[in-house]
Amino acid sequence: MKSTEKLCTMPDLSLEADCHARGFKMVAGVDEAGRGPLAGPVSAAAVVLPPGFSCADLDDSKKLSAAKRERIFESLMATPGLHWSLAYAEPAEIDRINILRATHAAMARAVAGLGIEVDHCLIDGLAVPNFAYSHKGVVKGDGLSLSIAAASIIAKVARDRRMLDYAEEFPDYGFERHKGYGTKGHLEALRRHGPCGIHRFSFQPVAQCSLPIDRS
Repeated sequence: MKSTEKLCTMPDLSLEADCHARGFKMVAGVDEAGRGPLAGPVSAAAVVLPPGFSCADLDDSKKLSAAKRERIFESLMATPGLHWSLAYAEPAEIDRINILRATHAAMARAVAGLGIEVDHCLIDGLAVPNFAYSHKGVVKGDGLSLSIAAASIIAKVARDRRMLDYAEEFPDYGFERHKGYGTKGHLEALRRHGPCGIHRFSFQPVAQCSLPIDRS
């Protein structure tokens, strides 16, 4: 017989409560958005939720529509006592040190930017080597921890908004539709126009383009 384990769980504060029971007072959830795209920055957010926090709709950002992410983002911004910070790794940094290290650097900057002393971090995914803060990696943590889920929303919405701005600056690439991911339309635009100033040249589809960079 197959397991009767729940298939549609929502994130809660169980992991945060476990951290508090171990003596950690300020616990930050940390997540990123934009590791996979061919263009644009990777964003990282860190969030410390206030005591008694609840949000019925808060979930892994990937499970939610863009409109719902925007509504939850605005709700988070209006939550009294919620501490949050956002940091980016730009394409040049990604190309210089690789996407994984750039993501980890952005996460560390996000935690540092909270402006409060963080005792422990819950990071979506695996533990981060040489991370400057006490932390635990939580695989699929954005679907388990409300702190991580909140960070995933902030990182995703903030990055999407930046890509909409870039769509106006570089109108030939359709960034407003695919946000820099390697869709068929994006790859066709790369073949037609070559890479622009926000493409990641260390990513193979961009590196293969031989056309000069378009900084117009």
